[in-house]
Amino acid sequence: MTEPTPQTPPTQFAPLTRRRLTALAGAGVAVPLLAACGSDDAATDAGGSSSPSESASSSGASSAAPTEGGSSAAAGGLTTTADIEVEGGAIFPDEKVVVTQPTAGEFRCFSNICTHQGCPVTSVDSDGIHCNCHGSVFSLEDGEPTEGPASSPLETVEITVSGDQISLA
Repeated sequence: MTEPTPQTPPTQFAPLTRRRLTALAGAGVAVPLLAACGSDDAATDAGGSSSPSESASSSGASSAAPTEGGSSAAAGGLTTTADIEVEGGAIFPDEKVVVTQPTAGEFRCFSNICTHQGCPVTSVDSDGIHCNCHGSVFSLEDGEPTEGPASSPLETVEITVSGDQISLA
């Protein structure tokens, strides 16, 4: 009779190879990046409604209320000149535009979609138009990127200023 040969107990984990290590490292980078590019549409309260600035846009009704302060414009207009701060601006998500006032009485309008990877811009202040997806910042004056990674300017959108009303052309 022959003696049984000792067997090595099976391992629970596959050996760590260079290929598996690279895949794990890639997943460790990809998951946070994908989360940063995600939508906040699921961020609602228990009643199923979102914040006031989001509820008008998610209801399907067109709203003239900007996401950055100010009041609604009269019927037919996008906003009023008083609603756009000098060296600032407002984002209008329903119309997919951002209106700025780089200097007193000078109004500009751009697409609110970042040219880097298509995220909507998130805020406007005296430093520029900000996209929080990857940190791009655009000029209030001409939409040119002042901080990357975006390398192309925001698309210019034509507006009409009549009295105190600002409308899309």
